[in-house]
Amino acid sequence: MKCIISGGSGFIGRKLVDSLLKDDHYVSVWSRNPGEETRSAVGSFYWDTVGGEPAEESLNDFDAVIHLAGEPVAQRWSDEVKKRIRDTRVLGTRHLVSALGKVRHRPSILVCASAVGYYGDRGEEILTEQSGQGRGFLADVCREWEQEADGAAVLGMRVVKIRISVVLGKDGGALKQMLPPFRAGVGGKLGSGKQWMPWIHVNDLVGLLRFALEHEIAGVFNGASPEPVTNAKFTEAMSGVLHRPAIFPVPGLALKLLFGEMAQVMLSSERVLPKAAEAAGFKFTFPEIRAALRDVVG
Repeated sequence: MKCIISGGSGFIGRKLVDSLLKDDHYVSVWSRNPGEETRSAVGSFYWDTVGGEPAEESLNDFDAVIHLAGEPVAQRWSDEVKKRIRDTRVLGTRHLVSALGKVRHRPSILVCASAVGYYGDRGEEILTEQSGQGRGFLADVCREWEQEADGAAVLGMRVVKIRISVVLGKDGGALKQMLPPFRAGVGGKLGSGKQWMPWIHVNDLVGLLRFALEHEIAGVFNGASPEPVTNAKFTEAMSGVLHRPAIFPVPGLALKLLFGEMAQVMLSSERVLPKAAEAAGFKFTFPEIRAALRDVVG
């Protein structure tokens, strides 16, 4: 299979590229700095997702497109940051679909990232792919993002949208910021710790992205473990795996002072289950939080 990936140099993208190369697929990536791609087996094309459409030659004769690119959400939000978060996702996907509409030999598959932020803060409610949109900035961004991706279905492409949760991996993702305080023995729950925290091991996310490429599925799939945990349970599991105390909770007010509006994302509760992925036959390697953390940091 010939695949091209946006965000292919990021934490998730690099893992996906390596997995595809291992099975002898042909892989190219888009980048704003294509000359920095050092993997000799990987093709590289220039694309600034906000600046305009990718070049036709970067899409022609490919079998599949995996669209992962987007401004990081985990930073203090300003009006400018929020604009980049939205534009890199919504405008970027619009530009991609527009380019796909002009390609003579069009890919047949678009796998597009989305996020569990679609559901918003929902307390104890169990959330599946059938649940409606929540409220808030990220929920609105995710809705627009997915709507833009659906434009590829009008072109006759099979479209899969993966709503990604907190991704756990050894060299990036959420743990890059979480690990230092936990290893220093000053970790703790966020706010009350009662909020539900959907998560997924990076290997399972890569597996789900590949499952979407290799099986005749379409629509929305939650990229989350079948066993979500509360933030307090996650903290307890991290403490146990690292053999470090975690007795320093971070009050919600402190989070708001540090992160501003983005703190609400850290305190929101999303009890997300991957019902569609399981119904399609996808099997998780790391469904349980302690086993996932032991693999990543133990």
